[in-house]
Amino acid sequence: DNNEFYAKVKPQLEAGQSIDRDLVTPTDWMAGLWISKGYAQKIDKANVPNSKNVGSAWMGVGFDPNRDYSLPWQSGFGGLGWNKKLLKELTGKTELKTVDELWDPKLKGRITILSEMRDSMGVILMSLGKRADEFTDADFDAALEVLQAQVDSGQIRQVTGNDYKAAMAAGEIAAAIAWSGDMLNDTETYGFNIPESGGTLWTDNMVIPIGAKHKKNAEKWMDFYYDPVNAARVAAYVNYICPVEAAQPELEKIDPELAASPFIFPDAATLAKVKVFRSLSSDEATKFQAAFDEAVGN
Repeated sequence: DNNEFYAKVKPQLEAGQSIDRDLVTPTDWMAGLWISKGYAQKIDKANVPNSKNVGSAWMGVGFDPNRDYSLPWQSGFGGLGWNKKLLKELTGKTELKTVDELWDPKLKGRITILSEMRDSMGVILMSLGKRADEFTDADFDAALEVLQAQVDSGQIRQVTGNDYKAAMAAGEIAAAIAWSGDMLNDTETYGFNIPESGGTLWTDNMVIPIGAKHKKNAEKWMDFYYDPVNAARVAAYVNYICPVEAAQPELEKIDPELAASPFIFPDAATLAKVKVFRSLSSDEATKFQAAFDEAVGN
């Protein structure tokens, strides 16, 4: 996840050394951290003419107002994911619509949540009638109490990064606070819903680290991706939100059903159900992350 990777490469970044990667894709808040600390190189837009195809919703972001140091790669939702067969066997249900359903005793020990604090806590905050984009310390503490109770009871089996799907495929996990694309790229096996109370919205961003040895090639890759034909090919594979709006008619040629999916090209009604986790000060980020880590035993 973001924190794990950052911890791995931070010593080289602090020393101004190459991390042996020419492109990384941190989530919004982490991209903002890299940019603020001078760990990202300015993008030469002359090498990325197709960046004109980026949808307006992804421009003018707070952490990089002019998109000088980052460009959007994929966006997605944090919500409810499940193994269809296991959920039916254990509960008789065909889908999950609310966060409270994760706490069904029939699913004890078969639930995971994401190690990304902002997604897991954002979804739980929304389930309590709070807003992930506007919440107080007291709101966060209330959500943390819910999480702590489910960890202590054994309802939550583990907290995972990107590897929760493997546990779900192996039958160890029946349901999770999950990311949309992970579930939607195999709809025969898995299901996904934005909870009725709301979910989270995030974007992973392409950033060229300091010390990158092939900066121009990284920019060429960005330009290649922003060609609508190529963006459509990626969307068909990953099933995440595509930031290239002109890719929708291209995706129709590949898979009309996917092109109509609100999880890839979300409509206003879908976007109204989700919130971007609010920006945190450095002190808040440290405090909230520490409280989350303590609750889940990290």
